[in-house]
Amino acid sequence: MRPQDIVVLLKILCYGNNNWYSKTLANDLYLSSAEVSNSLNRNKIAGLIDAEKKNVRKQALFDFIVNGLQYVFPQRPSELARGLPTALSHPFMKNHFISEQKYVWPDAESDERGFSIQPLYPGVVSAVKKDERLYLMLAMIDVLRTGKTRDRKIAIEELEKLINQ
Repeated sequence: MRPQDIVVLLKILCYGNNNWYSKTLANDLYLSSAEVSNSLNRNKIAGLIDAEKKNVRKQALFDFIVNGLQYVFPQRPSELARGLPTALSHPFMKNHFISEQKYVWPDAESDERGFSIQPLYPGVVSAVKKDERLYLMLAMIDVLRTGKTRDRKIAIEELEKLINQ
């Protein structure tokens, strides 16, 4: 598995019942067509997408994100940077918790400052600027990658809703 494999599956879920093509995924996620193709193959082998590589196995994806992602793709906030708010700094989480810590994905075009969290792959920031649902899912994943137990509980509940929509 590679980090972008999770993002590919989440983006497929964002399309809902609409038809999608690998080229569309590549454009929307700032990945090459080859990277998308390889990702779909890895996800098929992992059992996170069906044999036709069209339908995400939602429960398997949810289980992997909640129980394994933090170990496979851990993240520790590092130096201060300008960027797009994520984890506890995402507007959704700010409605639930007051935190003096700010977390961001590095992005020179953003005005927020906070501790830097590396996104799952470099194109994430560009991709989420075009898709609020994907942005929320990935920010909740960052809560799981970096958060405490109470933070994780809220993120898990929200992720479950988003994945099963």
